[in-house]
Amino acid sequence: MTTLSYTVADSATMLRRNLKHALRYPSLTLIVAGMPIVFLLLFVYVFGGTLGAGLGGVSGGRAEYAEYLAPGLLVLAIASAAQGTAISIAMDMTEGIITRFRTLSIARAAVLAGHVVGAVIQTMIGLALVVGVALLVGFRPDAGLAEWLAALGLLALVSLALSWLSVAMGLATKSVEAASNLPMPLLLLPFLSSGFVPTESMPAGLSWFAEHQPFTPIIETLRGLLTGTAIGSSGVVAVAWCVAISVVGWLWARRNYEHRPVR
Repeated sequence: MTTLSYTVADSATMLRRNLKHALRYPSLTLIVAGMPIVFLLLFVYVFGGTLGAGLGGVSGGRAEYAEYLAPGLLVLAIASAAQGTAISIAMDMTEGIITRFRTLSIARAAVLAGHVVGAVIQTMIGLALVVGVALLVGFRPDAGLAEWLAALGLLALVSLALSWLSVAMGLATKSVEAASNLPMPLLLLPFLSSGFVPTESMPAGLSWFAEHQPFTPIIETLRGLLTGTAIGSSGVVAVAWCVAISVVGWLWARRNYEHRPVR
């Protein structure tokens, strides 16, 4: 077998390990969907009538706001998964299992790849729960098969990017408690984007920040794919942000993994 074959085989083994953990603790998957679902119900049923009318659409009201809100909450669900990923890798680094792995003939890249791919799969399951609840409260996407596939691809790409970043964050901390706090800013960014209200409705400085931060083009691309509205340049910008975050996260994670002592 070639080096690549060994790495792929070892990564598959690490992936099975992480998926078994996910099956043993399904509450972690539910947590990924829990907060976005709570916000979905809160904003649609409490604020949806007013906010939906303010969007300027034909029908207005809760149904229209549910269509506007759902893409942003899908991104929020991915961001909320980052905390669990950071905690998981931090636990491995502090509880001694990585020391054990390093004594075995296991590709170094396999440990991190197992965490990242496992996190992506777990996140996509959580996203399915969010979409299911969104459909129940009035979300009616106009996407065809091609648009759904493109949206799923973008969601997977966003999840991959944030998973690498959260793995790097978990490796950068010295305790599980610190790892649980470091990804918290990722949960704030979807609220400071076009996920809940149009950016033009915000004050000037905040509006500029919302338009130029990574989550806004991602949300606008998802919204366009799922609701049939124009995407413009948002798709290219969204993919570029995802690739950039993935590369930075991967380089940072590899550096931390190679240079951090474990116990």
